[in-house]
Amino acid sequence: MAAELFDLTGKSAIVTGGSRGIGEAAARRMAEAGANVVIASRDIEACEAAAGKINAALGREAAAATRCNVSRKEDLSALVAFAEDAFGAIDIVVSNAAANVHFGPSREIDDGAFAKIMTSNVNASHWLSQMTMPKMAERGDGAFIIVSSIGAFIGSSTLGAYGISKAADIQIARNLAVEYGASNVRANCICPGIVKTKFAEALWKDPKVEAHTAGQLPLRRFGEPDDIAGAVVFLASRAGAWMTGQSIIVDGGALVSMSTL
Repeated sequence: MAAELFDLTGKSAIVTGGSRGIGEAAARRMAEAGANVVIASRDIEACEAAAGKINAALGREAAAATRCNVSRKEDLSALVAFAEDAFGAIDIVVSNAAANVHFGPSREIDDGAFAKIMTSNVNASHWLSQMTMPKMAERGDGAFIIVSSIGAFIGSSTLGAYGISKAADIQIARNLAVEYGASNVRANCICPGIVKTKFAEALWKDPKVEAHTAGQLPLRRFGEPDDIAGAVVFLASRAGAWMTGQSIIVDGGALVSMSTL
């Protein structure tokens, strides 16, 4: 049956930035597909609320919550230990948490802001891969998924550092795919366009701006978190078993239409 392709029963997953937006949707949909999920972000109360909703909806203890600042290597190490203690071996990692602390031209960004973006958006995925993928390789199965952005493919006068970090994410996935492919461990990226999350609310909060910009997209709307969650389930499951080192663009057609975003 087709449903078997997307079945995650018995799998355990980590989702960073999992308390809201894309991360919350990904955690919820993976849990619905049978996985156990650890939801992590800097806001432990929001994580606990998200996990509680999943558990109440499914009638099982499918989700656990913990606090994690992905810019701190020690926090990521503690996250991995927490997940292993809660649900056993980690089969799936969704490296979703990201930061963008600068909006403006590259000439104006200071070293601290640039370093913060790179640490949260690049180093964190690198560290998480080191902490989880060797164990996946020992078991001969696993999926490492990085949430990148279509910002990796375009130049920007205002989001340049963020775009650099997201392009680096794509190369991380390529490298990991080559390193771990022989052990049946896959690494891929998802590159969303504008999704209606708090992280991107400056781009859609004004209804007039949203209507104007979304009206240029082939699908005539911005994305919802669930639009990205489906791609996560695909990459985490048997359905995506022969895909590695790739970047799935989920953007409502923005890049193919050359829309201005």
